[in-house]
Amino acid sequence: MDSQAAAPSSPGTYLPGLRHATHTFGARTVDFDRQVALMAVINRTPDSFYDGGATFALQAAVDASLKAVEDGADWVDIGGAPFSPGEPIPAAEEADRIVPVIASVRAASDVIISADTFLPEVARQALAAGANVVNDTTGLRDPDLAAVVADAGAHLVITHSLAEPRTVYPRPTYGDVVGEIVDFLLRKVDDAVRLGIPEDRILLDPGHDLNKNTLHSLEITRRFSEIAGLGFPTLAAVSNKDFIGETLDRPKRERVEGSLAAAVICILGGARVVRMHNVAASRAAVNLTEAVLGWREPVYLRHNMGDVNEPVTP
Repeated sequence: MDSQAAAPSSPGTYLPGLRHATHTFGARTVDFDRQVALMAVINRTPDSFYDGGATFALQAAVDASLKAVEDGADWVDIGGAPFSPGEPIPAAEEADRIVPVIASVRAASDVIISADTFLPEVARQALAAGANVVNDTTGLRDPDLAAVVADAGAHLVITHSLAEPRTVYPRPTYGDVVGEIVDFLLRKVDDAVRLGIPEDRILLDPGHDLNKNTLHSLEITRRFSEIAGLGFPTLAAVSNKDFIGETLDRPKRERVEGSLAAAVICILGGARVVRMHNVAASRAAVNLTEAVLGWREPVYLRHNMGDVNEPVTP
């Protein structure tokens, strides 16, 4: 194991002791002891949560993916089926949505690519097209998915959620939401390892808003260190979600500032991947947070560095 104990934390920060800090995703290697990976969201669906179908067309999805890379994304998460309740999308249709996007992005970039899917056949085709990761929002509900990931030597994101895929889960109730998420994720990690996925290819996601109300998601954010403390790189998917809208009374298009605040809070609590829609703004927030943590140098130093404090111009 690369790390077994948490590194010393500064006041207001938590540095988790990662079991395996360094992960290799194709051509890219990430040291999660000193880096936060910025994941961009690309939904090739006609009814996506945030953009309402703006990236449903193939070229629009490819262009948005490459623009995200240009804006500083380390990782692009490409999905063809929403988590929200609705009619199941056949595997062939979901694959037709995401596989061409993955293939085009891979041909143009070495960016980390994940397929946001819970269907084994879709995952198989996505990985063959160049994806490095399967982002499973159902928490490995289908064990056949693990076999696909293991056979491909890929990574798996295991997410906490309780509902059957695309079904309603009314009034979710928890005695201790974070404690129950921790227990769930540990069980699922054991399942993944038993099914052939090594620990150094597993990431975790507590699943903000997935079968949780706003109070649950706020508590997850506040207690993020308890989930990051499990020792796996942990993902915070907070961007523009309803818990931010309800907390601030903001519609989806006016949640950027709240999303950035939530992402930074999670990073200070040990998150090592943040899944965000607004890539350029998120890149700035991540870079500044990494600088505060001592992992990144300022681009330049001029202010109060000389005999005269001259105005700084870009």
